[in-house]
Amino acid sequence: MGMLFYGGTADPILIEDRTLAHLKVVIATKLRRNESFTLSWKHSDDHPPGRSTIWLHPSIPLRFVFDEPEPPKLHVEWITALANSANTSGGITLVPEHTTPPDGVDAASS
Repeated sequence: MGMLFYGGTADPILIEDRTLAHLKVVIATKLRRNESFTLSWKHSDDHPPGRSTIWLHPSIPLRFVFDEPEPPKLHVEWITALANSANTSGGITLVPEHTTPPDGVDAASS
């Protein structure tokens, strides 16, 4: 399970490694362009029901921590779906990966 640390909080946002690797690409691209946006997700089953949203801004510290030492092969279609949601007024919504990634590399690993 990966962790996203945002701002000054010591409490991480837990996100599965594969999802976090794809999310990292989209977030880094947006922040590199100096774009601010929101990130929303549904709470996992081991937390009270609901959802959370954070505001991502280039001046706020952000750190990605992965359990797996090797980055996964990235799925371009999933990155595109996440990026498309990032460009809406609702911000990035963690959408599931709907298709199985190909055996070959289809994007640079994170």
